[in-house]
Amino acid sequence: MLIIGIDPGASGGLAWCQDEKVSVARMPQSDSEILDQLNYLSELSFPATPVCYLEKVSGFIGKPQPGSAMFKFGRNFGFLLGVLMALKFKINLVTPQKWQKSLGVGTKGKRSSAEWKRYLKDEATRLFPENKITLATSDALLILKFGCEKEK
Repeated sequence: MLIIGIDPGASGGLAWCQDEKVSVARMPQSDSEILDQLNYLSELSFPATPVCYLEKVSGFIGKPQPGSAMFKFGRNFGFLLGVLMALKFKINLVTPQKWQKSLGVGTKGKRSSAEWKRYLKDEATRLFPENKITLATSDALLILKFGCEKEK
């Protein structure tokens, strides 16, 4: 079984696990690269149906953003969702609060966004010491961990 965790932001990432081997990549920068990566992962899982845990995003990402940034963020999420559906992934949308609570990482609280991201990166590094983890890929790995626990 192939399980994928996706942090859908342009500075997010993809993490996947098959046969207990975990791999991770930054979010591809173009639509065609995203399509190629997800198509590759879909073929990798054949004949089984790949399972994806996609972070469910809302219209607010922690601080006021210009409309153009929010539009791009929502467009990226919608594009990922459409590609996953077209490739027949089993899709599970999961809010940040849900996967963070399940993994016991707590909440952002009074930490700055930068402090919170570093904390999540440290948690991902602790859980996946064999992987090279960056701020861009840490959330995807933690979402993958959540997904793997749900699929057991």
